[in-house]
Amino acid sequence: MRSVILTSPFDVFSGALDETLLWLCAIPSPIGEEDAICDAVQARLQKEELAGPIRRYGNSIVVPLTRGRRSMGGERPPHIALVGHLDTVRTENGPARIDGDRIYGAGAADMKSGLAVMIALAETTRPLLPCDVTLVFYAKEEGPFADNELGPVLEQDPELGTVDLAVCLEPSDNRLQLGCNGSLHATVTFEGRTAHSSRPWQGDNAIVKAAALLTELGKLQPDDHVLDGHTYRGVVTVTQAKDGGRGRNVVPDVFSLNLNYRFPPDVSIEDAEARLRALVIGPAHEHGWDGPEPRIEITDRSPAAPPNGNHPLIAKLIEAGVKSVEPKQAWTDVARFAARGIPAVNFGPGENAQAHQKNESTSLALMHDGFQIMKRWLLSL
Repeated sequence: MRSVILTSPFDVFSGALDETLLWLCAIPSPIGEEDAICDAVQARLQKEELAGPIRRYGNSIVVPLTRGRRSMGGERPPHIALVGHLDTVRTENGPARIDGDRIYGAGAADMKSGLAVMIALAETTRPLLPCDVTLVFYAKEEGPFADNELGPVLEQDPELGTVDLAVCLEPSDNRLQLGCNGSLHATVTFEGRTAHSSRPWQGDNAIVKAAALLTELGKLQPDDHVLDGHTYRGVVTVTQAKDGGRGRNVVPDVFSLNLNYRFPPDVSIEDAEARLRALVIGPAHEHGWDGPEPRIEITDRSPAAPPNGNHPLIAKLIEAGVKSVEPKQAWTDVARFAARGIPAVNFGPGENAQAHQKNESTSLALMHDGFQIMKRWLLSL
């Protein structure tokens, strides 16, 4: 571990922020095993003078940080939710450690650096905040949409439905990423008939039947949609091929593909599903197959979120010094807030390129900058 010479109050604070991230990374929290880290974060934040009791839902907590600071005219200040997931993907990492300007450990980038900023704001800046702030730490983000605990937290919590803006501190290199694309996963199954590979004319090769669709997918270009001056790209990708063959001398009767459709914010989830089905069935009709059309099972549905780039609270965040403003091509939980009519954006200090990597790490300087941006923004409200 590095040694640090502390020469100023900012150095002292930076060291504390680094130690907070190291503490978080030292608590294993692969998806589905978030109880220990949730317990630890809850116990730590309970020591602060909060605006109310911490509310727990499973292995997720809602922390009312500040409340009720009205203007002289009685106007309610903005209510901001800072949101971060406790879980990490299951990957290979050594022990949590600091080496120079980098910290290594599962979740260092995605997204325990964001959690560290949230905790640091609670412990160092809470008394100065002129706005209402709620912190949300939640479980099971790194899995299927339906299992994510943020969904039930939003449904059950009495205050989250009233926030004016939610910021998901997903890794974005301190870039402000507006909205997000939606995501559909579909299993497409082709059915044929078995035969001995020496007499293939007696069977119907399910893998070969998929060739027309695979050819069409290979020719697809991104479908660009421009919203508020930002380009969101619709793309369909084959991510898995499975169940393809019973033996090396048998004509396969079943073959399945997983298709992932990332669709822009102005496409509804119903339209996205219809487009995906048309893409799959089109080649089947064109080639006039004998037997059944491919089966399509939608296995995961995640809606998109609009950019909201002109929102006044987002404009103030831009003024606070974000590195750039861009569209979010991937999916994030800003979509859950958008579905409830709550504007939400992505902004986090983790390195996006390090997310889900073996031996994950992130820059400590980037985290320090992210904290200062968030602090300037909140104090300006």
